[in-house]
Amino acid sequence: MRFDSTLGLESRKGPLAVAARFVVYGLMVVAFTGPLVGLLVSAFSKTLDPTSFTLWPDEFTLENFIQAGDKNVYLYLLNSFVVVGFGLLLQMLVSVFAAYALARKKFRGMTVVMLLMLATMMLPEEIIAIPLSLVLADLPVLHLNLIGTYAGMILPVGAWGFSILVMTEFMKEVPVELEEAARIDGAGELRIFATIIVPLCRPALGVIGVFGFTMIWDQYLLPLIVATESTMWTLPIALRSLRSDEEVGIGVLLAASLLALLPSIIAFLAFQRQFMRGLTSGAIKG
Repeated sequence: MRFDSTLGLESRKGPLAVAARFVVYGLMVVAFTGPLVGLLVSAFSKTLDPTSFTLWPDEFTLENFIQAGDKNVYLYLLNSFVVVGFGLLLQMLVSVFAAYALARKKFRGMTVVMLLMLATMMLPEEIIAIPLSLVLADLPVLHLNLIGTYAGMILPVGAWGFSILVMTEFMKEVPVELEEAARIDGAGELRIFATIIVPLCRPALGVIGVFGFTMIWDQYLLPLIVATESTMWTLPIALRSLRSDEEVGIGVLLAASLLALLPSIIAFLAFQRQFMRGLTSGAIKG
């Protein structure tokens, strides 16, 4: 993103224009990275002063992270990784297969299916909380109780309308001629899907990977419904519990918050190339 282009500074020359660019860039850096730097420094600080801001802790220490371990924060972190790992894998598989059916096949009721998926994106989590808890307590057909299990936190996030819609629109842009040529060469449906469609949709996979990871990682209401014991809590629930615990210092809370933030940043960096390609491709095609 070019902030100088947005403000019309790119066409201006001279020392004032250069200074203006530095000011704009500096403000953007402070606005976007300031809170992150403050959290990072405070998590490693022994003494915290909420009224001051520094780029390096006065007394560097790992005590906050040690105390966080005593409060089972690392167990909650592991629970979050388990849920987001299996949940994201399931979500991407469901999205790819569902998008292939919606983008490449014609069947009755396809418009209704698309409308239903859009409708699910418009409903707040609070509205479906009670129906979801009833379904998880007695899974239809199988009559299984998923309350108190990791499966109860993973299965509901396995299908997300946003990911399916993104993949569907991207797959529609894949040339049909590629499939026809593969069929002439004797390729079957599954081989065409695995060797032609999916590789061409890598940018879209990066987009749904980043957004899907963030959506699952930030889940609060679903683990709150499913987890019957504190040992099953994910990190968002644990942060709320630590905040209300008077025995927990602010340093421990900040250390836990940093642990909750880092995976999202790492996930974005891991999918960054595909993510940017996916956004660019969508902008060009649109």
